[in-house]
Amino acid sequence: MFKILAEISVGQHLYWGFGQYQLHAQVLITSWIVFAIIIFISLTANLKLKLEPKGLQNLTEYVTEFVRDLANTQIGESEGAKWVPFLGTIFLFIFVSNWSGALLPLKIIKLPNGELAAPTNDINTTVALALLTSFAYFFAGLRKLGLNYFKRYISPVAFLLPINVLEDFTKPLSLSFRLFGNILADELVVGVLITLVPIFVPIPLMLLGLFTSAIQALVFSTLAGAYIGESIEGHH
Repeated sequence: MFKILAEISVGQHLYWGFGQYQLHAQVLITSWIVFAIIIFISLTANLKLKLEPKGLQNLTEYVTEFVRDLANTQIGESEGAKWVPFLGTIFLFIFVSNWSGALLPLKIIKLPNGELAAPTNDINTTVALALLTSFAYFFAGLRKLGLNYFKRYISPVAFLLPINVLEDFTKPLSLSFRLFGNILADELVVGVLITLVPIFVPIPLMLLGLFTSAIQALVFSTLAGAYIGESIEGHH
């Protein structure tokens, strides 16, 4: 199923050959740009730590506190701290990816084929993030409950087994398509309007796109935390 999703293509793309395989170059390039931005801000902000944070250090500490509160709320204070790095990574990558497509002039970089866009504008990225989330909550449940984790599939009654199994397939599907659809739709609408009307007309939609992009990062990381918390509890 996910192999079929990975083959979904919108528009033209640049590929790099790697033996008998093809790598989606546009996603790799923009993902590296996102990684570089996150690493640069993190190193710059925390190079010389101060007791009274200012500027970028204040921003990074605020983000850390925000993710810690999210993890404690969705997973619980006893287990939440262990998942702050995972949820923080997911949140930052999606947030910076979404905003990079809205703020950075990626499309002016000429490629032999296709054009650059936000990494989350590609179904391959969103499916990968969704599968990582699925692996995380399976791992969390098995580590916490052992084989008792599988009792959740026959709770509260055994005949719900097929529905409970199906739910594990629908979670990554909904996560990946929600994020992919929202980011793709936002970039397409803004792109079409810019070509049809003066530049100042799409600005309100661009600002709205920044807001919705941040909300999508929050929704994805919140659901990831909720799924992990649910698997640790061992019931629905």
